[in-house]
Amino acid sequence: MRKNYRILDLLRRGRTPLENHLIDGLIDGRISRREFVRHGSLLGLSLPLLGRIGMAAGFGAAPSLARAGAPGATIRVGSSVPAAAIDPVTIADAGGLVVMQQVAEFLCVDGPDLVLKPALAESWSPNTDGTVWTFKLRKGVKFHSGGEMKAEDVVASIDRLADPANSSNALSVFTGILQKGASKKVDDYTVEFHLDAPNGNFPYMLSSDNYNAVIIPASYKGGYEQSFDGTGPFKLEKYTPKVGASFVRNDDYWGEKALPDRTEFTFFTDIQPQILALQGGQIDIINQMPVLAGVAVLNDPNVDVISLKSSAHQQLHMHCDEGPTKDARVRRAIALCLDREKLAAGLMKGRSALGNDSPFAPVYPSTDTSVPQRKQDIAQAKQLMEAAGAGKGFKMTLTTERYLEIPEYAQLIQNWVKEIGIELELNILDQSAYYGDAVFGKSNWLDSAMGITDYGHRGVPNVYLAAPLKSDGTWNAAHFKNKDYDQMAASYIAALDLEAQKATAGKIQKLLLEETPVIFGYFYDYLTATAKGVAGVQPTAMSQLFLEKASKA
Repeated sequence: MRKNYRILDLLRRGRTPLENHLIDGLIDGRISRREFVRHGSLLGLSLPLLGRIGMAAGFGAAPSLARAGAPGATIRVGSSVPAAAIDPVTIADAGGLVVMQQVAEFLCVDGPDLVLKPALAESWSPNTDGTVWTFKLRKGVKFHSGGEMKAEDVVASIDRLADPANSSNALSVFTGILQKGASKKVDDYTVEFHLDAPNGNFPYMLSSDNYNAVIIPASYKGGYEQSFDGTGPFKLEKYTPKVGASFVRNDDYWGEKALPDRTEFTFFTDIQPQILALQGGQIDIINQMPVLAGVAVLNDPNVDVISLKSSAHQQLHMHCDEGPTKDARVRRAIALCLDREKLAAGLMKGRSALGNDSPFAPVYPSTDTSVPQRKQDIAQAKQLMEAAGAGKGFKMTLTTERYLEIPEYAQLIQNWVKEIGIELELNILDQSAYYGDAVFGKSNWLDSAMGITDYGHRGVPNVYLAAPLKSDGTWNAAHFKNKDYDQMAASYIAALDLEAQKATAGKIQKLLLEETPVIFGYFYDYLTATAKGVAGVQPTAMSQLFLEKASKA
């Protein structure tokens, strides 16, 4: 299709310089349509407007999503047991958050394509430098308990998460970005967020990407399991800790009413009983299915597998300030031992993307794909070991957790590094023992000289760039301290423009390949399994499960 410059000129009117620069990038071919839609949604441009601009720029109409199936079904889900009491402030596990998310909603939703879609907020926009973001709220939204959702509920919900006194799980997102008291009510339907520093990706911090950031009444004082109060398309019917939960359609929902009459969640302590329940017809969905444990299901003709590309990964950290890995050449040598193609094809059964030792996963539009992919090179690894004075090798302990495929990953690394004389002793712990109190001095995770840690999906790399890699990062298990990196990370986080983000991302990727404080071997796909005939299920790689359009044949 040809470009329609007359329509483009009309659509440009009233746009900010930042928005028009993004449109220029699409027209000139500097960015793809996918990148344009994703970044435009981040800046608060509506999806219909982005579609019209795309058509005028010669890209044709975007595909429309049909509403699936017939109403009235009961959708049955298998999920892990919630690890603790369900509370929006502190919840941190998949089993708990998928249940909470059935009733409580976010200001916006990060879809599988990383495009932000309006939910409780209708629109959002930054000021010129990205230090203040303004969100316009949807009117007429009712909590299950009664009153209308307004700005004071949004301010109170986010303030709870940003308050260090509440031990919120979301402090990993908000620390250094948004303080308690920095969320301001402008009027009943407008909220301003005044940030500590410019942040080009901030709307993701208030989306489903930050799973704690659901909006609940300002009056909330705790005891969420007694109310499950929210604004969502389903309302609580029954919740039994350690056993399960059920929900019914919310007929007073502000949006399109849910198709299912009911949803049921059964909690399981292991994946194998979930697989047997799915194959035996007792449940319709497994919320998250690990690759190795679910091999039998991947080829089952009675099961459909929804596979989402994600940024979820297992980080291998190495101490940068002491021991044999203090020398960056040794760390690079270890990284060069990994056969990443074998990891992707063998360990992950083709359900992953190659990692290149930085948080910039292939799924991110800002990743600089021109940076060469690190490959296995034993000869070069041996040369680096010799140059570092470690040619005779050394012994070291690799500490990690018993979770997903991590023990098998550790064994592969153990075998690979033998080729350069490194003898690794594996210390594989239960998750509770590995994480400990999750603070330095009281955590095998943060205190181990070498360790493998699971990191769940995020729609933008901000948390990965800050918490485990910045000099003052709350999860800096590698003890990595590099002023140039800190400045680059701050520059990336501040950038409002996609091309500026890409330019800084490339510099970060190259620096981390040189320093290699953390090995990112692969980014795994998020898998959800459904019985044949179940349609309209929308998982996210954050372990959420949107069921309002679900149906059964």
